[in-house]
Amino acid sequence: MAAELLTVEEMSRADALAIAGGTPGLELMEAAGRAVADRICIRWASRPTTVLCGPGNNGGDGFVIARLLAGRGWPVRVALLGERDRLKGDARINAERWTGPVEPLSAGAVADADLVVDAIFGAGLVREVDGEARAAIEAIGDRPCVAVDVPSGVDGNTGKIRGIAPKAALTVTFFRRKPGHLIDPARFSMGEIQVADIGIPSSVLDEIRPAAFANEPGLWSGALRWPRPGDHKYSRGHAVVAGGREMTGAARLAARAAMRIGAGMVSVLCREEARAIYAASLVGPLVVPSRGPEAFAAYLEDPRRSAALVGPGAGVSDETRLTALLALGARKPVVLDADALTAFSTSPRTLFASVGRTPAILTPHEGEFARLFDSTGDRPARTRRAAALSGAVVLLKGVDTAIAAPDGRIAINANAPPDLATAGAGDVLAGLALGLLAQGLPPFEAAAAAAWIHGEAAAAFGPGLIAEDLPDLVPPVLRKLKRRDA
Repeated sequence: MAAELLTVEEMSRADALAIAGGTPGLELMEAAGRAVADRICIRWASRPTTVLCGPGNNGGDGFVIARLLAGRGWPVRVALLGERDRLKGDARINAERWTGPVEPLSAGAVADADLVVDAIFGAGLVREVDGEARAAIEAIGDRPCVAVDVPSGVDGNTGKIRGIAPKAALTVTFFRRKPGHLIDPARFSMGEIQVADIGIPSSVLDEIRPAAFANEPGLWSGALRWPRPGDHKYSRGHAVVAGGREMTGAARLAARAAMRIGAGMVSVLCREEARAIYAASLVGPLVVPSRGPEAFAAYLEDPRRSAALVGPGAGVSDETRLTALLALGARKPVVLDADALTAFSTSPRTLFASVGRTPAILTPHEGEFARLFDSTGDRPARTRRAAALSGAVVLLKGVDTAIAAPDGRIAINANAPPDLATAGAGDVLAGLALGLLAQGLPPFEAAAAAAWIHGEAAAAFGPGLIAEDLPDLVPPVLRKLKRRDA
């Protein structure tokens, strides 16, 4: 599937551009209905099927699906929300092409169905689902359901469920996915998502210029830097981690992740009293005693040191705050995570003013995000606002991690399994981002690649995953990526 995600408004524009380019809307609707009917016939044998149609173009698609399935010998029942003679445009034409009976939409319409096609509402729904539509959706229950574009009740832009939505076994959308296909909670109503080509030329994207993407390798794999003949440890990047005094495990996880993702060298700077702990457990990274923030900044002055990470296990303190500010002042790419974010909760603008001096990635979870940014609105919108306000790439961690750049680009990551809900997983993610920055990836690509690789590694392990497992699961993912790019 292509990486671009189109908002509801952008998809309407894509339709309009295709029609203006000579493809009739009626032809697009026929192609959409055929795509759904074909996929239904591939997946299921003929069975009693109810097609639930709404009053707009989504309902028009439903009438096409009903006609084509009936023409292939399927027993089909059609229920419509609203009056048939109130339909307009292409939806009306396709309703007239349906020669069977049309009954009012109701819970009873699905009573004898072994399969339900949900074509009630499209992705642009802006109100709560109620009345007969709600009753019909509730009646679907556990029956296999095929959603046309999105399950009815899903906001295609935000992933919000407006009151209710069926749990589809299959969702067929057209041309490109929408952000709502990947965002919690709607993501878990989609079932398998398939994208159908209905004749909209990809050239319309040149005019639409989408800024939202599914976080998949095609988005950033071209920026990955594979080892080349003549490389040495410094040419592959020297990553520097600020190690905490007490919660040493966080920085150790991050350091190992930075090495596994390909950084040629990793240093952990820590206070003398913690040095023995780091040295005993870290074989590859250098463990360097540090007297504090100024020493950390002085270490970064060496031009061979490529990128820095501050925050994991650091503690919320003035020292952590100063270390973060001095790291940003070193004009090297920086990842700020965990305590390095919370340390600015009382004065976030101090952080933002310093971020503007250097490439930076901020990796908050929801709680840390709320301490720095406005948390109102949907996930993509607030992550974009945060990136624009801070001047950094913001990676908002969660089941549907959002990665936003200050220029408005956003990637939605949807491959993270629930097994990642384990202490230390975020430290590994920060280390992966650090290692990629150290190798020269731009912050947006580094953050997006780190999130996807993190999720892919966790999915390969499955149940029983702990954060310590993650770094050593990265090389198999990298091997697959390298074969893909060969």
